[in-house]
Amino acid sequence: MSLMSKLLAITVLLSSLVEASSSNEKIEGFLKKTYGANPNIKSINVKITNKVEIQERNGWDAYFIELDAILKKDKRQVVQKQVWFSDGKVLSKELYDLNSGQDMRDLVSVPFKDEYYKKENLIYGNANAKHKVAIFSDPLCPFCKVFVPEAINEMRKQPNKFAIYYYHFPLPSLHPAAVELVNAAVALELKGRKNVVLDLYKVEVDPKEKSVEKILEAFNKVMNSNIRMYDLMQKDVVKHIKSDLTIADELMVQGTPTIFFDGKIDKTKNKYKAVK
Repeated sequence: MSLMSKLLAITVLLSSLVEASSSNEKIEGFLKKTYGANPNIKSINVKITNKVEIQERNGWDAYFIELDAILKKDKRQVVQKQVWFSDGKVLSKELYDLNSGQDMRDLVSVPFKDEYYKKENLIYGNANAKHKVAIFSDPLCPFCKVFVPEAINEMRKQPNKFAIYYYHFPLPSLHPAAVELVNAAVALELKGRKNVVLDLYKVEVDPKEKSVEKILEAFNKVMNSNIRMYDLMQKDVVKHIKSDLTIADELMVQGTPTIFFDGKIDKTKNKYKAVK
């Protein structure tokens, strides 16, 4: 097929969407048909999990999509989350402001549901405080090691103004040691220890370290604790970490630190500083 023919085919395909309504069913159907044409995919389900209006662009909405596919070769299941944009006439994977170069993906996020504010994630402040701040972090992330303790220490001074919720989000591909560190932190918290999160950022260990013994040695040295490998495998520890990672996945958190301020993602990470 010539390049012109390919472009024509794409134009015809997109025009069918232009002429149709941009209802969830139409968008889901369009994406299912598009991705389903991939010869490597045996079957695929497409679901819109959230729709958010882009306030900076009247008429445009962001659609949060979950793709659930089964591959032909090994029948492996692949689940992927994406963001698409539509003004009711066209559908686009990317949307930029021509004047500022602003990526519209930086202006939208999955809504932070009230159910995500769990008691076990509240580390400082009053649950009924005026502002709720949710922090997703990896204790071995270089930027997190500086930013997170500083932000927490500043906000904890005003417990009736800030409710600080913390979610463990280790990045195993970058910092393998962080996985066992956060498990140890949760295990120690479940034993009744306070201020574990702040002290967690004081632990000095090679981010690439994979020896659980060495990781726990560094952790226990800072915490003056006696957490053992057995503690990391306790049911409540596994449950807490799984909950944190599930919430992060539903919110499409990908990097650290990720901050939500009053239910909306804070790309600046500094909205708390503007609170008077």
